[in-house]
Amino acid sequence: MPSPCINVCRMDASTGWCEGCLRTIDEIAGWSLYDDDEKRAVWDALDSRHAQFVASHAKVQR
Repeated sequence: MPSPCINVCRMDASTGWCEGCLRTIDEIAGWSLYDDDEKRAVWDALDSRHAQFVASHAKVQR
């Protein structure tokens, strides 16, 4: 299972997510220890986080 990391590693204080991959610091730290089911669960969470991220940035740009 590939990592979602895109080498843009900055944590957003308001969300607690990495600005590049949208993972939490715990998810980033634990990634190499996760089994495929845990990694898939993170990938699934990233889908909804991405939608939230896009929606919140759309509001800012209005």
